[in-house]
Amino acid sequence: MGVIYVNDIEVYANHGCLEEEAVIGGKYVIDAVFHVDVKKAAHDDDLDLTIDYVKVTEIIQREMSIRAKLIESVGYRMLHALQEQFPQAESIKVTLTKIAPPIPGQVGSVSIELRTH
Repeated sequence: MGVIYVNDIEVYANHGCLEEEAVIGGKYVIDAVFHVDVKKAAHDDDLDLTIDYVKVTEIIQREMSIRAKLIESVGYRMLHALQEQFPQAESIKVTLTKIAPPIPGQVGSVSIELRTH
């Protein structure tokens, strides 16, 4: 078993409950973690047998481009799409962080973490 990390995927998107967020948007950072058997991929040196980082980032960017009020909604869409693309993963974890959310006080970020299994 192996663990593959695709970290610090930066995306600018327009999620949030405020109308200003729909217009102005904000910065998000996403991490995806895959628990997957990498032995055969390593032995055969075959990308099709493991997690393709390019496809991971494409899926995340696609899902982030679809506006939602809640990052929870975006996160679940993202997690489901990654599961569909990579059924060989035993489990997947996605962390979605909204940088400098427009809430009262000094808040650097808010995050959600979603997992399969």
